[in-house]
Amino acid sequence: MVRIAGVDVPDRKRAHVALRSIYGIGPTIASEILVKAELDPDIPPRMNELSETQLDHIREIVDRDYNTEGDLRREVNQNIRRLIEIGSYRGLRHRRGLPVHGQRTRTNARSRKGAKRTVAGRGRRSGGKK
Repeated sequence: MVRIAGVDVPDRKRAHVALRSIYGIGPTIASEILVKAELDPDIPPRMNELSETQLDHIREIVDRDYNTEGDLRREVNQNIRRLIEIGSYRGLRHRRGLPVHGQRTRTNARSRKGAKRTVAGRGRRSGGKK
């Protein structure tokens, strides 16, 4: 396994796909890294086919130009904590564990709200017959 930015990157995958296993690197940034490392972005080699100098060059580019892994996670968490502390609407949604970006919650939103909890008195009302 190749180690870049403190992450074991898969050997047998192509470089642009393998780089995506690093938190903070997606398809676009992975392609940018390959261009900066002077590798062919159209037909990128597999990670185990790269020489040590090429791997060192990729490591250097990732460390120098991009915010990844622990630093990025810390930055995102600090941004969320700041929203919660100042009491913004988005901060309140984070605190309550509800969707933050305006999605509906009457139905759906289960991944954010957690498992369904049944509430007494909800459901069909049986009307009195005369």
